[in-house]
Amino acid sequence: MSLEEEIKEIRGSGSSKDLSSPEFEMSDIFYFCRKGVESIMDDEVTKRFSPEELESWNLLTRSNYNFQHISLRLTVLWGLGLLIRYCFLLPLRVTLAFTGVGLLVVGTTMVGILPNGRFKNFLSEKVHLMCYRICVRALTAIITYHDSENKPKNGGICVANHTSPIDVIILASDGCYAMVGQVHGGLMGIIQRSMVKACPHIWFERSEVKDRSLVAKRLSDHVEDKTKLPILIFPEGTCINNTSVMMFKKGSFEIGTTMYPVAIKYDPRFGDAFWNSSKFGMVSYLLRMMSSWAIVCSVWYLPPVTREEGEDAVQFANRVKSAIARQGGLVDLLWDGGLKREKVKGTFKEEQQKLYSKMLVGNPEDRSRS
Repeated sequence: MSLEEEIKEIRGSGSSKDLSSPEFEMSDIFYFCRKGVESIMDDEVTKRFSPEELESWNLLTRSNYNFQHISLRLTVLWGLGLLIRYCFLLPLRVTLAFTGVGLLVVGTTMVGILPNGRFKNFLSEKVHLMCYRICVRALTAIITYHDSENKPKNGGICVANHTSPIDVIILASDGCYAMVGQVHGGLMGIIQRSMVKACPHIWFERSEVKDRSLVAKRLSDHVEDKTKLPILIFPEGTCINNTSVMMFKKGSFEIGTTMYPVAIKYDPRFGDAFWNSSKFGMVSYLLRMMSSWAIVCSVWYLPPVTREEGEDAVQFANRVKSAIARQGGLVDLLWDGGLKREKVKGTFKEEQQKLYSKMLVGNPEDRSRS
């Protein structure tokens, strides 16, 4: 039901009221009040930025803080699980993680010394796959890959829904990708500098990130070289709790190349992979992942798609997003994931104001006729 029809219903005057004439009634306020309350009661946006609710407790304290009030038997089981996870699994997983990252830095640095050529690319691929798979073991990740014949190929862009930073190693443990990101300092900076020596990843300085033309040119230059690895991008731009897919940024879809959609769906019963960056830092988040039972997920490689004639970048992005949501069993939302940290854009409010104004005073053509 449209805004005009709903306000007519509230006014209780049916279609006999001449809405084309400038007229305001106090009862119109109730329409906007009702819509506001409905949005609060059935909020489909902000709940995507908090962990997914489980139907049953998985014996992790963080998924049920009232565990001690359930039963003595469950409390004993939880205590045993706590000892196993923190005293046995966590030390092993941390050791594997440091081993994987250490080998990645050393291996890519050594490969980077070699001259460019097929042999260097071959070694780089093997080193990356070996190290990412060790890091996957550090999370006790159980991954099921579907439709591998659709895996991204050189000269293309792989786009996927985004739940966690570990999405990268989930995908990279099954194939090599060129990463895109901002230059960092510290340990992350060391890893980035060593990786780019062995493989042409795309790192941007902080001052370059907001320069859309520069970013687009770097991406275009990369995909035009069919010898380079496919680019891995998460167009949502932020982590969503794996119950939905939110608006894809159109930037990467403006580049005229083949897109390889990938749907990632985690099973939260064994460990919640969602990263709430506003609540947990990277280190504490990784420790939570390593102290979970396991990270279980399914990955679907969807058939490659290209931009159709007459289709703009936004329409193309929405088509790819819908395909990912449909395959992963996720809710397809039009809202921007940037609402995680920002307020609703004024354009959304203005759109509703324009609709109401149009209902009262009509189009400019209608006013000129009168």
